[in-house]
This record gives sequence, C-alpha cells and structure tokens, in this order.
Amino acid sequence: MTKDQTLHRARALRQAGNMPEALLWNVLKSKRLAGYKFVRQYPLGPYVADIACRNFMLVIELDGSQHADSSYDRKRDLFMQRQGYAVLRFWSHAVLRN
Repeated sequence: MTKDQTLHRARALRQAGNMPEALLWNVLKSKRLAGYKFVRQYPLGPYVADIACRNFMLVIELDGSQHADSSYDRKRDLFMQRQGYAVLRFWSHAVLRN
C-alpha cells in the first residue's frame, strides 16, 4: 500500500469510527489524559494505528474477537515495534464495559 493510499484509508476510518474507539477517544482527545497528545487513525508505514501517542511512541489498538490469534495483527505489531512503538491491544468489549 502506498503512503497516499494509507493516508486515504486513515481518513476514511476516522470518519467511519466505531463505538469502543469513540468512547476511548473521548477520554484521550484534546490532551485530556494528563496533557498527553493522542491522534486517531495514525498512518504508520503501510498500516493505520487506531490511536497513537507519537511523543511516547505508543500505539493503542482496539479489537473485536475476530482478531484473536490473528497472524495479520502479529505482523502489524512487529512492524510497529520495529519502528520503535510499543503496542497495547485491548478488547473492544472491555472498553465498552469499563
């Protein structure tokens, strides 16, 4: 995927969104969490991270059960880690409950 394609996909994902991501984003946006700046649908190489804090090289991924034991997700995580990012994954239902 080219950089332009990744950027276009990130923009489309920002507009589509989903409930768990929207709930977490409401907590993190506008530096609401101790002044840390987070961004949504952050293009990172050929991938798009759900939420990222660029200053602390942190990626947060929210996943449904279809992502359990996903080789694609392992490949994404490895790529992001090689770029210097720590990757945290949370189940979507955990965000909805908490």
